[in-house]
Amino acid sequence: MRLWLRGLVCQALRSSWGVCRIHTQPPPPPIPEVVATWEAISLGRQPVPEYFNFAHDVLDVWSQLEKTGHRPPNPAFWWVNGSGTEVKWTFEELGKQSRKAANVLQGVCGLQPGDRMMLVLPRLPDWWLISVACMRTGVVMIPGVSQLTAKDLKYRLQAARAKSIVTSDALAPQVDAISADCPSLQTKLLVSDTSRPGWINFRELLRAASPEHNCVRTRSGDSVAIYFTSGTTGAPKMVEHSQSSYGLGFVASGRRWMALTESDIFWNTTDTGWVKAAWTLFSAWSNGACIFVHELPRVDAKTILNTLCRFPITTLCCVPTLFRLLVQEDLTRYKFQCLRHCLTGGEALNPDVRDKWKSQTGLELHEGYGQSETVVICGNSRHSTIKSGSMGKASPPYDVQIVDEEGNVLPPGKEGNIAVRIKPTRPFCFFNCYLDNPEKTAASEQGDFYITGDRAHMDEDGYFWFLGRNDDVINSSSYRIGPVEVESALAEHPAVLESAVVSSPDPIRGEVVKAFIVLSPAYASHDPEALTRELQEHVKTVTAPYKYPRKVAFISELPKTVSGKILRSKLRNQEWGR
Repeated sequence: MRLWLRGLVCQALRSSWGVCRIHTQPPPPPIPEVVATWEAISLGRQPVPEYFNFAHDVLDVWSQLEKTGHRPPNPAFWWVNGSGTEVKWTFEELGKQSRKAANVLQGVCGLQPGDRMMLVLPRLPDWWLISVACMRTGVVMIPGVSQLTAKDLKYRLQAARAKSIVTSDALAPQVDAISADCPSLQTKLLVSDTSRPGWINFRELLRAASPEHNCVRTRSGDSVAIYFTSGTTGAPKMVEHSQSSYGLGFVASGRRWMALTESDIFWNTTDTGWVKAAWTLFSAWSNGACIFVHELPRVDAKTILNTLCRFPITTLCCVPTLFRLLVQEDLTRYKFQCLRHCLTGGEALNPDVRDKWKSQTGLELHEGYGQSETVVICGNSRHSTIKSGSMGKASPPYDVQIVDEEGNVLPPGKEGNIAVRIKPTRPFCFFNCYLDNPEKTAASEQGDFYITGDRAHMDEDGYFWFLGRNDDVINSSSYRIGPVEVESALAEHPAVLESAVVSSPDPIRGEVVKAFIVLSPAYASHDPEALTRELQEHVKTVTAPYKYPRKVAFISELPKTVSGKILRSKLRNQEWGR
């Protein structure tokens, strides 16, 4: 397998970044032969090889192409902290540093292929090094967000039977508080410039480690990562992905939805603990693009906008919540000299946000949809026609349908479950299973399909229109109401900065629509009762009248995950006294 990859020759690449064109749409460059081969596998047009390792078979290939002059030594990784410190690695330097990190994992930590390591770090370069080192050693990485509590850490370490954990100074005390209750935990690795009793200092060991390392030979189906689901519908579940499901599964969507090439610089503002960080890693590096990272200790709209002006970032991805904050700024004051492609996902995008962003920047927002269990399920690719409010069309190789509760395919226009066909052939770019939970794995399947748990309808042209999670859909007097429809209607009113819509108990209708609204500063002093009536009438004129919020609450902020997703479940549980 590796011989045929090594034998491929890269075609002429685009010139290095020097001059950025403003909002131009040049023809896409020729796809290097090596990427074309990976893309053919990603699309299901060629079989998945028996053996595959992303570090060896992708990253080291790019490094070799750099050495032979077939790829300009553009950065593969570019990190800034906002205070003047920067880290830049070519693929060759990334290879060298990650091999040193691999020796740390195998040597002092004593980790073997198949062992599991929790990786809980903020946006530091070490996260990307250790992620690649895990691939080189066959160690299974388990990313987590830095906001995890001691209880969260204990649950994850015990459930995954992790042998090691990597974290920073901020979280080390919480790990120490629960480590005695985690019998599988053998080593604690600290990413810090200082020492701590009972911990191994990663940076000290990295400096002294040898850059020579032989990558473990892994099968395509071997585990590469485990992600804990968000837990918004129950206890977090372990989703297992393989070397190929992630390593090859993102090549096509990285080329088509993300529109990445070797000359692109891709900034995804997501936290390292969420799957979108892995989506970025595998999609960008498989296509030879540079990953840009800002430490962003605090998410701030002005910092993001100024960064886009200062650095030659070509591709940006944020959750819709962040774009909602960005469009509150006067975007005409910012000049994005190189930005050409913008992506969003993780929650529904209100059409009003898309319209505001496009009107002020001239750039489209390309929405995509996927889950921890999948790669990109559907999306609005760069050169496709966008229907405002739609998630776009199915992303190959997935066959995506809307099905009923028995798994029967529904006709266009009918509401149902978003489902991915897994029989007779299960797509390779799919999670292996919910680890240690065969009941949940079985429950996620119905007939020939994997059921996502999200509801939508598909139109005659194959575009998908998101309605909400199964648990989010409101059933009021037998009318089914998707929260996204109401939130999108509210977003068109200038008083609404952001909103979340959930069900609320009602003695007559069973449940009714309730909107939690964060007001724009200009409306903060308005009479609440009058503004409630105004917003209710507004929704009635924008969408079907029965969908208007019969209850309205004005709040200072919405509960969200650290990645910016609105926690409707928390508001819903609050309403129902759960």
